[in-house]
Parts: sequence; C-alpha cells; structure tokens
Amino acid sequence: MSAQANKRRVVVTGAGVVSPIGNNWQTVRRALETGACGLQIMNDWQDIDGLRGHIGGPCEFALPKRFGRRATRSMGRVAQLAVTATEDAVIQSGIDESHLTGGRLGVAYGSATGSPDALLEFVSIVRDRNISALKATSYLRSMGHTAAVNIAVTYGITGRTLTTSSACTASSQAIGFALEAIRSGAQDMMLAGGADELTATHSAVFDALLATSTRNDEPSKAIRPFDSSRDGLALGEGACTLLLEELEHAQSRGALILGEVIGFATNTDGAHITAPNQATQTRCMEMALDDAGIEAAQVDYVSAHGTATDNGDISEARATLAALGPVAIASMKGHVGHSLGACGSLEAWACFNMLADGWLAPTLNLNSIDPACEGLDYIRKAGRSVSAEIIMSNNFAFGGINTSLLLRRWR
Repeated sequence: MSAQANKRRVVVTGAGVVSPIGNNWQTVRRALETGACGLQIMNDWQDIDGLRGHIGGPCEFALPKRFGRRATRSMGRVAQLAVTATEDAVIQSGIDESHLTGGRLGVAYGSATGSPDALLEFVSIVRDRNISALKATSYLRSMGHTAAVNIAVTYGITGRTLTTSSACTASSQAIGFALEAIRSGAQDMMLAGGADELTATHSAVFDALLATSTRNDEPSKAIRPFDSSRDGLALGEGACTLLLEELEHAQSRGALILGEVIGFATNTDGAHITAPNQATQTRCMEMALDDAGIEAAQVDYVSAHGTATDNGDISEARATLAALGPVAIASMKGHVGHSLGACGSLEAWACFNMLADGWLAPTLNLNSIDPACEGLDYIRKAGRSVSAEIIMSNNFAFGGINTSLLLRRWR
C-alpha cells in the first residue's frame, strides 16, 4: 500500500512571488526560455575594501497600497518582500478573513536572518557605549522570525506559526513543516515559504569563504552551476509564498489547485559546518521518496540546489545520481542567483508551473559539464517540452541541513 494512502493529501491553492527576473510566471518563464539573467553589478559594493564579488540579483516590487507607514514600521526589506508575495498568494487562493483568522490556518516561513541593516543600529551600544542609534523597531526588523510574524500580524492569523532560519533550506523546510502540520490535522491550511533581502553583509559571508564568483565583468555569465569553469555563487533576493491546503478542504470551497506536495524529508549531516556530505544528501532524497510512496524512476526532473560552488555541486550531483539514477536535472541559480531563505519556495513555485506547462527549464551558463558531476541528464542551452508528473526539489544549507520535496502535477 502507498505511504500516501492514510495521509491527508495536501495541495497548493495560491502562490505569490517576487524575484530578480519577474513577479509572475509569464515573465519568469520568458526569462528562463530566453536566458535572461537578473544578476548585475552592485555599484555600491565596489568600494568595500576586500570584497571580491560585486554581483547581486535585486528585485523590483511594490508593497500593496494598503500598507501605510504605520503598518511597515516593524518591517525591514525582508519582511516587505514576504508580505508582498503573501498578498498575491492570498488573493489567488480566494480565501477570506474567516479562513485567515479562524485558527485553522497557520504560517510556516523562513529566512536566513532578519534585515541586517537593522542590526547596525545596535552597534552604538558596543562602539560608543550608548543607545543613541537604537530604535523601538530595531529588534523587530532584525529578528530571525520577522517575516513570519509580520505575515501573521498583517492577516490576523491565529493558527500556529512555524519559523525556520536555516539559511538555504529555510523555505523548503517551511513548506515541509507546513505539509506535516496539515497531514497531522493540526491545521487545514498553511501559508508557507521564505524571503531574504540582498545585502553586502550577506554576500561578504560567502566572500570570506571564497565561495563567491569574481566574474565581475560579466554578471549574466558568472554563475555556472555544474560547469567545469564555475567559480562560485552570487546572491539574489526575493520571496515566495505558497498556500498549502488539505485536499478535501480545498475542493469543498471550489479552490483552484495548482499542484500537490506528495513528499518531504529533511536530515542533517552532523559532520561539518560548511562542507556537504554526499551520503546524507542521498539519504534525504531516499527518505522523501519513501514519504511519498513512490519509486526513484517516477521522478521526471530534479530542481537542483546547484549553487555553482566547487564542492557543493559535486556532492549534490553524486548524491542525486546515487538516489535517482541519470535523471533530468537543472538549477535556476544562473538566472536569479542564490536567494538564501527564499530559494526553496521560489524553486518549488517554478516547478509547479513547469509541471502545468509541460516544460522544463534549463541551467543557464552550463556549457561544459564538470567531469566530477557527470552521469545526470543535464538540461542546458534550451528548455525541454515534457509531460512530466513528478519533480523533486532539493536544497542544502550550512550546518549540513538537507531538504527534499516531491511535487506532483495536478490533473
């Protein structure tokens, strides 16, 4: 009997996104098809002494008109990105105030951190021995759960709030934990996803680890996942919110169903704070297959984490091959950069749209596959028209945190 047989089924009934290549699927797909890139030179980073990588992927977005100054006092940019994406998800889902405030809808949302600029307001305490720069909202904007709680306050949500601050797996964990909350019966609906803003502070973290690309003269060609000439990542920013909902609940209100989340797994390497571990990555994918009750051969495509770092790409490629065999695979990060806490939800959203369209996106700038990454069916140069049923979306984070989501097309 399928592992799904006795589980409440969970579908997606709303989505909102903010990304460096567009804030709706029509625009994003056009960018993925044409090889458009959202990365650019960040001019205000170039005078930072010692910073090697000057490439980033900023977003353009506008807060919903109803958000006035009072409503945004507690929001840094990361929270503003989150509520903007959530507004679109709520509107598309068709839920009303009774759903939002009734206690059966919760929030699962992640980011790497709050807004780093707000942390600078604490510096005067140590440097100047006074609190002159501190504001009443400094902590509220900088706290790790700022995105999640601002969503809850904005919509009057009284269900459970789950916050994830696990760097690159923050939003994929959030989707998985939302899935588990609905399956268990604790909630009927969950707003799930993640956000992160683009700052020199975040980029410097990877720069100090020699993990950022230094192709500052060609930002659109800089990020090359799985390519033999890759030299590191560049950060982007963004947000994505999905409304997950129990299937019968969604059907009873006539909701538009965008896709189904059928499996999730997360585990930890427990070995090294930054170096990936192939064995536990493979095990995470196998656990997700078990959770969904499917075989490896049923996975049509893998949305790779694919950061274009040396060890990261090799470990991921070998782990994927061990778990799934020579499956079709691609990474979005050449187009949008690495959006940290947003990447898992942004990539899952793209997967649902690709499943609906019968089209799979390629990896940008993958010209010569690294021999150490060979064995997989890399989609590159052009997308592929395929009537796919199931996509696996994988993400891996500092601290050795691994996640794997299984997403199914809704017919």
